[in-house]
Parts: sequence; structure tokens; C-alpha cells
Amino acid sequence: MFLRTLVLAIACLLPLQGALAQSPLRIEITEGVIEPLPFAIPAFVAESGAAGQAANDVTRVIAQDLEGTGLFREIPADSHIARVTSFDAPVSYPDWKAINAQALITGAVSVSDGGQVTVKFRLFDVYSGAPLGDGLQLSGSQASVRRLAHKVADQVYSRITGEGGYFDSRVVFVHEEGPKDARLKRLAVMDYDGANVAYLTDASSLVLAPRFSPNGDRVLYTSYASGVPEVYMMQVGNAVQQRLLAGQSGTMTFSPRFGPDGTTVVFSESRGGNTDIFLHRIGGQSSQLTATPAIETSPSFSPDGAQIVFESDRSGTQQLYVMPASGGEARRISQGPGRYGTPVWSPRGDLIAFTKQNEGRFHIGVMRTDGSEERLLTASFLDEGPTWAPNGRVVMFTRQSSGAAGQPALYSVDITGRNLRRVPTPGAASDPAWSPLLP
Repeated sequence: MFLRTLVLAIACLLPLQGALAQSPLRIEITEGVIEPLPFAIPAFVAESGAAGQAANDVTRVIAQDLEGTGLFREIPADSHIARVTSFDAPVSYPDWKAINAQALITGAVSVSDGGQVTVKFRLFDVYSGAPLGDGLQLSGSQASVRRLAHKVADQVYSRITGEGGYFDSRVVFVHEEGPKDARLKRLAVMDYDGANVAYLTDASSLVLAPRFSPNGDRVLYTSYASGVPEVYMMQVGNAVQQRLLAGQSGTMTFSPRFGPDGTTVVFSESRGGNTDIFLHRIGGQSSQLTATPAIETSPSFSPDGAQIVFESDRSGTQQLYVMPASGGEARRISQGPGRYGTPVWSPRGDLIAFTKQNEGRFHIGVMRTDGSEERLLTASFLDEGPTWAPNGRVVMFTRQSSGAAGQPALYSVDITGRNLRRVPTPGAASDPAWSPLLP
């Protein structure tokens, strides 16, 4: 069996579920230092003359995906003893054991005369001397080489950890440029790792808080195109903008988020100096869910659609509350010192991520849905706006450093508070929202 040294920095990590919880697991904790699982990935074999570059690209993207989790460590190619020159060649397990590889990933790439790319891969448990799962073959266009690699990496990640993958996904965000007193903002979308950036809007109107639909085909966001904040919706891929929730005279609509069925939208509306939460059925009517003198905003559905978490200052300070999706009595779940905001329910349903401000510092944190087991994952001058990876085990957010030169940037961190990484973007970026896994 794999020596699954997916070692955790803190002993209070949430219990792993599913296949991982039911299979052998070795956890090594050494003063909070994690020992990543060593894997080898020889260059994928090019099975056709035109496949050389694609084979190299696929190999590197898979390795980068796995190493980027902080749970895996690639053994450099110059340390390999065995050489893989054929996809069907038998595996020389002693050679891979000799360099301490615990996992071995082999593969091949071919490109047809019509430009179709085919990727095959196998995953091996070196110490047991056996395959881990069946081989898999994927096909796509030459433009989809990175996606094919992400899909392979998702399979490897899932087979070793028992968790769902998250590499074949996208992130919509706000691209920012210009001086702070004349900031230009437009919507952009990219692969989860910052590649393949495309712009969805121009910079003619201020845009904020984009959110993907449950199947990733649409984006909700707030636009100031009319001069006041209003909720818009866009079909991803055709950039046609639709004003979904127009503010009436003296009103503003903002902070939208899809319900889990994709047919409803929960949002905030400000009217007469008061802000409440509303539910809108796309193509239908809106209904009011809260009615207090407080400012209530940033609603987010539970994955089953039964509950909504939101922020409110009804207790005198900004705190988190949960209420039925139809409205009604809300219960406060945040109990620690400081102020809480921007809650978002994990796609697994087990956690709620949030922004916390306390003693002059901002934090990204997670808690159980009843408010227990609060854990702060980050601390800085300004961290805000978490969004969940599709597997519910990584959070992306906006970080801005102090000082006049400080620019917002995107970062990710796992739910143990480990593996803090900056996500590359072309310039300043904010308000990320992670898509589900792509079909």
C-alpha cells in the first residue's frame, strides 16, 4: 500500500472522509513539518511525431499540479534510474524503490493527423508493486492540452488521497489596473493556476464580486454601469451581459450568489438606508428573506439548498448567522472576538469560510456550520473574500499589503492553514470565485 504521508501540520485536522478514511493511512507529524509523498513522473512518451511538445507540456503540468498542493514532492528526472520508452513496457519497481519513489506516474501522448490529442496514463504503487486503479485515456483538441493534464492530475490526486480533485477548474476574478483614485476593474476568468486568462468585460464600468453558477456556465456579478450597483448575469463564453436585478429608484442590488439548483439567486438590496437579503427566481419574482434594521449581506447557500449563511450587524457588530433558505429565525454562529464577514459554505457542506477582523489584522478562517472549531488560516494587513475549491479542501482569497504601493493579489491556502501560495495573475486582482470541476 502507499505510505500515504499526506502529513498534517496540526493534529486537529478535520477527519478525512470517504475512501481515504476507510483505507490504510500513515501520518507522520514532526513539530508541524510535513513530509510530502515523493512521486516520479518520467516524461510521457510521444507516440507520434507531432506529440513531442504536447507530451512534455502534459508531464510538466501534472507535476506542477501535484507539487502545488504541498502534499507531493517530485523526484527530479536526473535521479531516475529506470527509463520509460514505451507506455506498455513493464515497470522496474526495484529501480523506483531505489530512489524512494512511492508513486510512479507513466503516460503517453499522441496527436492524430486531424489534430486530436490523446493522453494515456497509469499510476503505480511502487512499494506494493502494483497499479493503483486502472489506466485511463483522454482525448481533446490541441488547445485543450493543459485541461487533459489537469484531468490526469485530478485522477492521481484522488486515487492517492481519497479526496476529490480540483485542478480542472476555473476562477473568475476582478482584474484591476490604474491608480487607486481612478481604478479600472473588469471581469476575467482563468485556469485555477493562473493560466489561460480571458477577459469577460471591458473597463467601462466598475464591476465587483463575480460568482459562478453551480455548473459553471454563467457568472453573476455587481456592476455600476447605471451609476448604482445592480446585479448582472453573463453566459460564460459569449460575454453577453444581462441586467438581472435592476435597482429601483433609491435602491441598490449587490452581493449575488446562485442557489445550488442554478435557478435561484440570493442577494442584498439596500433601500432607504437599510439592507436586507432577498431571493430571486430567475425569470420570476423576488421575495424578501430578512426584515431587520440591521445591514445584512453576503448570503451563501448550503450545498443542499436548505439554509443560508450571511453577515449581519443586528447584534451591534458584524457577525455570521444561519437561517432557513425560506427566511425566518436566524441563529448566530460566530462567537469569537472581532468582526466576521463574507461567509461562504463549503461545497462539501461541512465548513463555512469567512473573513475576520480582530485587533487590527484580517484573517481568512473556517468553522463548522454550527460555529464550532473555528480555525484561522491566515493573518495579514488585509485578507478577505474566501472562495472554495471544488473539493472543499482549499480556499482562495484576496490579499493586499499595506502602504500606498500595496496591490491586491490572489492567494490560496489549504484548510489546515498550510501551503499558502500566491496565484499568478496579469496585474492586480481581487474577488476570486472558484468554478466547479469542468465537465
